Amino acid sequence: MLDLDTILPENTSEEIILPLENSKISYHRYFLSEKKADFYFQKLMKDTSWQQDDITVFGKTYAQPRLTALYGEAGKPYTYSGITLNPSPFEDLHLEILEQLQSVTETGFTSVLLNLYRDGNDSNGWHADDEKELGKNPVIASVSLGAKRYFQLKSKENPKQTYKISLHHGSLLLMEGLTQHYWLHQLPKSKKITTPRINLTFRKIEG
Repeated sequence: MLDLDTILPENTSEEIILPLENSKISYHRYFLSEKKADFYFQKLMKDTSWQQDDITVFGKTYAQPRLTALYGEAGKPYTYSGITLNPSPFEDLHLEILEQLQSVTETGFTSVLLNLYRDGNDSNGWHADDEKELGKNPVIASVSLGAKRYFQLKSKENPKQTYKISLHHGSLLLMEGLTQHYWLHQLPKSKKITTPRINLTFRKIEG
């Protein structure tokens, strides 16, 4: 697995395009200021209506290894792995981040799925965000808060082609174009991580 941290520019405020074929993935290390990221993290930890659902993968049902919450426009549920989430209305904090996203993408996001990884035992296995309600070429804007975690990518056509990149506190990873058609991604477990991470994934749910 190639560690992209070793070949990408360090400590740059510029957009970084990941060098993966059949994809459009950009990384913005300093999307949020440290002050804003700290404030958002503390407020989301305290005020989010976190829940832990059972998911079904390959016919097996088990407790999802993270907590989640869905916020967004009314009448736009989101279904994955046998779970259907109905959104609570956007909070002011979500709308603040949405406004900042307009400087990076013109996508009209309707929803945000939040994930809370309580420590390194929580994870999210290999998958693509390719549910039909996300449209033909989904745009996923992923904002990270809290503990730095590795985000891994694997080619669907060549599973030996794998990459990883560190997602920092206050950063943004934007996946667009054909990415979900050709690539899987995951957030693996890590025994070294003892503190929580919140991930806000903004999506446009159609229909």
